[in-house]
Amino acid sequence: MSRGQWIQLGLLMAAFAALYVTHSFLRFAAYEAKGYDLGIFDQAVRQYAMFKAPIVPVKGVDFNLLGDHFHPILALLAPFYWIWDDPRMLGIVMALCLAVSAIPVYLFTRRRTGHVTAMIASAALLLWWPFQAMVNWDFHEITLGVPIMAWLIWALDGHRAWLAAALAVSLLSVREDMGITLVAIALVMAIRRHWWPALVTFVSGLVGYWFATSVVIPHFSPSGAFGYWQFTALGPDMGSSLTFLLTQPWNAVAVLFDHPLKVALWLLHFVPLLLLPLLSPVTLMALPIICSRLFNDRLNVWSPVYQYDAILAPILLMAAIEVAARLGLRWPKVSRLPTAVASVLLASGLVGTAFFPQVFPFHRTLTGELHLRQHGQDLAHAVSLIPDGVCVEAADNAVPHLTTRTYVGLHGDIGDELSTWMIVDTKVEELGGWDPLTPDQALERAERLGFSEVWHERDVVVLEKKGAPVSPVCPDYLER
Repeated sequence: MSRGQWIQLGLLMAAFAALYVTHSFLRFAAYEAKGYDLGIFDQAVRQYAMFKAPIVPVKGVDFNLLGDHFHPILALLAPFYWIWDDPRMLGIVMALCLAVSAIPVYLFTRRRTGHVTAMIASAALLLWWPFQAMVNWDFHEITLGVPIMAWLIWALDGHRAWLAAALAVSLLSVREDMGITLVAIALVMAIRRHWWPALVTFVSGLVGYWFATSVVIPHFSPSGAFGYWQFTALGPDMGSSLTFLLTQPWNAVAVLFDHPLKVALWLLHFVPLLLLPLLSPVTLMALPIICSRLFNDRLNVWSPVYQYDAILAPILLMAAIEVAARLGLRWPKVSRLPTAVASVLLASGLVGTAFFPQVFPFHRTLTGELHLRQHGQDLAHAVSLIPDGVCVEAADNAVPHLTTRTYVGLHGDIGDELSTWMIVDTKVEELGGWDPLTPDQALERAERLGFSEVWHERDVVVLEKKGAPVSPVCPDYLER
C-alpha cells in the first residue's frame, strides 16, 4: 500500500470524522442530545476521570453504572476528560472510533480486490445508516466495540487466529452480552479449523458472560441482580428460554419475523448488501446481537434507529465482500461483484441520506435542518437559571447541559429529598428514564414536594424549592 493510498484513506476517514463530530455537536447545541444515554456516560466517564466509582445520578441515587451493564472499557476514556471535561468529548471519541473502523475494512477488501474498491467499501461503511444511527444516539459503549470487531475479522481473515482471539476477549470489557457474541466468534474460528483459539474464545465468552451477569452486575446493582431479562417471548428465564430454543427452533425463528419493524430491520441490513452476508460464516458473529434485539420484548429496540446496529455494520459488509470475492473467483463473469456490492451500498447511503431522514439522520445536518429552535432556546435559558453545585431534576434534553456543574437526575429518579431545582418540559410525552414521568405527573409531584414556579415560557417550566438547604451530596459529587 503506497503512501498516497494511505493519505487518501486518511482523508476519507478525516472527512467522515468531521461529519460525525459536526452532527454530534449540532445535536448538543440544538438541545436534542439526551440524558439517556449521553448524560449517563458523561457522568460515568467524569467520575472515572476523577478516580471515583462511576456513580450516575441520571440512573438514580448512588447508582453505580457497573450495576447496570458491564463496561469497564469506559474507564479508558478518562484521559480524554483531562483534556476537555465536557459531554461533547464523547462525541469526538465516538467519531474517532467509527472512523478508524474503516482501516480494517479497507485492508480486508484490498486483500481481495484493489485500492479503488477498498475505498468505495470504506466510504460505504462510514456513510451506512448503522453508523448514522450511532452518531445520532449521542454516545454508547457499543461504539468502542466497533473498531475491535472490524480488526478481529481482519485478523481472522489473515490467519492471525490468536490475535483474533485476543481481540475477541477484549470485547468482554465493552458489554456483558459480548460474551454470547464470543461463542459465535468461536464457532467461526472452528469452521476455519483454528481449534485452540476457538476453544479459548468459547470458554472466555461463557465465563465472561457468567462473571459479568452473575458476579459483577449483581454486586453493584441496587436490586442485587442482573436486571435486563426481557425475552418473555422465549421464556420467563434463561433456562426455559434455552429449552424453547432447543426444542422449538422453528417457533423461535418465527419470533424474529413476527412484526413489520423486525422485517424492516432485516431488510435494511441485508438488501443493500445484495443478501450476500447470508452465504458467509462471518455473519454468525452478528446473530447474537441481532437476535437479542428481535427476541426482546421492547418494541422500540426493533427499529433501525438504535446504536446497536453500528457493531453489526463491519461484520455484514466484510461478510458480503468475502462472498462476492469468492463468487468472482469461481465465476469470472462476476469478478467485479465486490465492486458492485460496495458501490450499491454506497449508493444506498447517498440516496438514503438525501431522501430518508428517518433512517439516515445526517440528512438534517447536510440540509441545515438541524439547528437551535425556539424550544431549544427556552431550554437553554432554563438551564442558565440553575445554580452550580445543586441537585436538580431535569427533562431528558436538558440533562447533558447540566452534568458538568450540578448533581442532575431525571424526574423522580433521585428521590424526594435531594433536588431543590427542577426543569420540566411540557412539550414531550415523557421526561426520560427507565420508568419516565409525564410532564403532568412531574408538575403534580413538584407541587406536592413544595416547589414553586420560578420561570415559565411556552413549554418549559423552572421550579425551585425555596428555602430548602442544598444537601452536601450535591456539591461533593463533582469535587475532585
